[in-house]
Amino acid sequence: MECVNWWVTDDGGYPLFVRTTWALLRSAGFLLLIWQVRRGRASAQPFALILSVTTLFALARLVVPRQGTPHPAGLAGFIAVLALCTAVLLLFYRSQAVRDYLVQHANRLVVTRQGIDWKPVQPKRSPVPGWLLTARVAALSYSPLMLVGAAVAIGQIFDGRIGAVPIVVVWFGAALVISYATLIVTFFLVKRKPWATPGLVVLTLLVLAIHLPLCWLLLGTDGLIRDGAPLLACAVLALFAVFKAPSAGRS
Repeated sequence: MECVNWWVTDDGGYPLFVRTTWALLRSAGFLLLIWQVRRGRASAQPFALILSVTTLFALARLVVPRQGTPHPAGLAGFIAVLALCTAVLLLFYRSQAVRDYLVQHANRLVVTRQGIDWKPVQPKRSPVPGWLLTARVAALSYSPLMLVGAAVAIGQIFDGRIGAVPIVVVWFGAALVISYATLIVTFFLVKRKPWATPGLVVLTLLVLAIHLPLCWLLLGTDGLIRDGAPLLACAVLALFAVFKAPSAGRS
């Protein structure tokens, strides 16, 4: 549907090309989701939530044109994808059979009397709450979404706005720094370290303070909606999840 929307849109230009490319790359995430489900990973549930939400946001911002009404083909495609994503979420969050299956442990090398074997091993630590996994997956989306906005802003330089070069460079640099910071903070978040919860809150507010103003400054109101709203949704979901999780932030 993202390819169809690219085909039927006449006024997309470079921004639509960047957003469509990201949408296609993100769609490959469903292959990773299938892999996680086949192996019964508990992380499949929060990953399905984030992937479905970002998919709908990404497709919605592609379907809605700058002017006028959406193309019928794009609108029909969005409704179809909405139905599919809803079905995915219902399976993950309403099907007891699926939830019971997503508790299998990861395979590890173990030494037995018969020799070395590769089989599921129960971890020594208690299972990580699903809400903490949701917060982690949502936070890991910050950097890619910032990079998409920065890539769209490169179009301003192509249009002759040379003064935007330093801002775009800072935007890219901030996205890369955020990627490392979220990896560290979310790693300790699932380890139940006391400082990880406030750390994620501060990091999320910092991301919003950087990304949203830059979207408005370089991309205008249209960019603020198309590139700022998806990150804002992930930020709200991450904050909600980290505070919803039992014993979040306590060792």
